[in-house]
Amino acid sequence: VQLQASGGGLVQAGESLRLSCAASGSISSIDDMAWYRQAPGKQRELVAVITSDGTTSYADSVKDRFTISRDNAKKTVYLQMGGLKPEDTAVYSCNARIQTWVSFRYRDYWGQGTLVTVSS
Repeated sequence: VQLQASGGGLVQAGESLRLSCAASGSISSIDDMAWYRQAPGKQRELVAVITSDGTTSYADSVKDRFTISRDNAKKTVYLQMGGLKPEDTAVYSCNARIQTWVSFRYRDYWGQGTLVTVSS
């Protein structure tokens, strides 16, 4: 199982960016999918999570600016980021709780990080 993240980059404050993370491999089911971020010198924090039935929750710092969504057919989770601020600068990583055809047990998988830099 692999999670491939994409969409990071350099933007100006106030602009928007969309991150994508696609899961591939011997997947039988995907439960929660989430985005985390880690800014330089800070601990990793949960940004947003979406359950298998589409229920979402957000960190207070991004509420009303970011939107998480998923396409179950494509096994992909998205993070639409709007009104970006310099403090949103971080490495963003996707996470998914996945059941495989091999083990039939759910476990967490991580994608590689994608850097988002917001200039003021």
